[in-house]
Amino acid sequence: MELYRVNAYIDGFNLYYGLRAKGWKRYYWLNLIKFAESLLKPSQTLNAVKYFTARVDKPPDKKARQDAYLDALGTLPGLQIIYGRYQYDPFTCYKCSRTYYISHEKLSDVNIATELVADAFQGNFDTALLISADADLVPPIRKIKNLFPEKKVVVFFPPERRSADLARIADQSLFIYRKKLAENQLPEKIIRQDGYVITKPTKWV
Repeated sequence: MELYRVNAYIDGFNLYYGLRAKGWKRYYWLNLIKFAESLLKPSQTLNAVKYFTARVDKPPDKKARQDAYLDALGTLPGLQIIYGRYQYDPFTCYKCSRTYYISHEKLSDVNIATELVADAFQGNFDTALLISADADLVPPIRKIKNLFPEKKVVVFFPPERRSADLARIADQSLFIYRKKLAENQLPEKIIRQDGYVITKPTKWV
């Protein structure tokens, strides 16, 4: 039986903040390959997994936890990590007139849109799985549906996240439940080929 090729596109920050809002920090240490495989139907095969994020640079403890996770993900064959960036914008308090800098993650939605459309044009998938609730991704999905009506786009909403616009444009929309997250965690210790030991953070903040 011919299997339908599936690409998974994971919006890292959308998933992270969904887990955080739900109080499911213990599931941050997620094996993205196994997780994506667990979402497939019997008639499907996983072709690619693309994870979109940006590296934080402060505070140091948060950076160390993210570095550990990204190092762990780097040991997974077939996973592609595509980076955006952080931008710091000034914000002036109207009460005290002090200026602070607020960080904003940039480019993830643009990177996801670019990869979705490029992969569709290059014939790299039959079905795209999008793990996100970012409504900014409606236009690229609409374009794919218009140009390649035979291709399917299925959206999985992270915990505490939903977009009615994405649900309308996708072929199917579903929610991510605790069981899928709990069953697809990385080992607490991972030994890289160079012998370096990656350890799951003991505490998530």
